[in-house]
Amino acid sequence: MDVRLAANDNRRREFAAFLRSRRERLTPDDVGLPHGFRRRARGLRREEVALLAGVGTTWYTWLEQGRDVRPSAEVLGALARALKLDATEQRHLFALSDRPAPETRQSGPEVVPAPLLRMLDSMTGQPAYTLGRRWDILAWNRAAVAVFGDYAELGGDARNTMWTVFANPAHRRLLVDWEGVARAALAMFRADSARYAGDPDFARLIAALKAASPEFRAWWPKHEVLQPLSGFKQINHPAAKAMAFEYTSLAVVDRSDMKLVVYTPADPPTTLKLAALLRAADGAAT
Repeated sequence: MDVRLAANDNRRREFAAFLRSRRERLTPDDVGLPHGFRRRARGLRREEVALLAGVGTTWYTWLEQGRDVRPSAEVLGALARALKLDATEQRHLFALSDRPAPETRQSGPEVVPAPLLRMLDSMTGQPAYTLGRRWDILAWNRAAVAVFGDYAELGGDARNTMWTVFANPAHRRLLVDWEGVARAALAMFRADSARYAGDPDFARLIAALKAASPEFRAWWPKHEVLQPLSGFKQINHPAAKAMAFEYTSLAVVDRSDMKLVVYTPADPPTTLKLAALLRAADGAAT
């Protein structure tokens, strides 16, 4: 059998089994339907799910039988709502149907999970911080303070990565290849911000950056986008002088708009200098 056909058959069987399992866990009370006559099987009936999703009963039955039918993204969304799927289950439903799941725009306050905060604190030899959906710096560790400065002293837009790169003179002086770093950061930020086009918080930040930075104002209309996961950054620290780091950006599970950014010393001298900065910070605190 053709490998692709076999894979499609397996996916349809998994899709059908997943639909049945989600249907069977629900009761009429869960979805606001009357109980009606005595039920011989657990869960909702197929015709009830079809009614809730706005599709034909026969066509929905074909889906649960694993037949070769291709529900649209709109129908998948209707099924997800009818079956009361959570975000993870909805992504799974779309994946089994070989369609990209719809992207959702996050809103409201951003809270860094406690395990991630503990991880940040434990990373004594690597500067690290978490970024929110708008690239605001939400949490950081002692090593990040030693290298980049104390983010606790910044507030509002000033504690935003794009702001520190383009509109914070002290941070700009840290970056040896400022233009290269700034262009790459802007392209990555634009790629991330596409999901939030028209969002007032993003619009306000972008307008403020245009007003504060002639480079941002000149480069933003170029519409360059970039999505790298790692890179190299050279720092000219006011006390430690030349430092070099490899950095990696990691998405936080179940928080698609939150990232953990980790800087790893790229050479032994940087490792020693970072340790010396941390010792000096400890001495100043006592």
